[in-house]
Amino acid sequence: QVQLVESGGGLVQAGGSLRLSCAASGRTFTMGWFRQAPGKEREFVCSITARGSSTAYADAVKGRFTISRDNGKKSVYLQMNSLKLEDTAVYYCAASKLMGLLTTTSGYDYWGQGTQVTVSS
Repeated sequence: QVQLVESGGGLVQAGGSLRLSCAASGRTFTMGWFRQAPGKEREFVCSITARGSSTAYADAVKGRFTISRDNGKKSVYLQMNSLKLEDTAVYYCAASKLMGLLTTTSGYDYWGQGTQVTVSS
């Protein structure tokens, strides 16, 4: 069982930046970030492979968000730049027992509790 703890959420103005962190209690393979806005389904944001050699992004965040990981610290990060109002959501860190880039919730086995990101005008 792997526990994931997110941090770094908060309130930011449109155009600003935030960096989310996710600390894992054990070894992880593919990791990802998802988000869920009120009244909407949880959606894929980005994914990174076990060694960080490959990444994938949703079209809505491509060019603005960057996922990275530090396996020595058992952590994954999400750097979010040029934030938009529509980025407001609860952001979830997820870890999979599988390898390869994974873009659906069904590919992940462990989830964090979520951290709120609110972008204001």
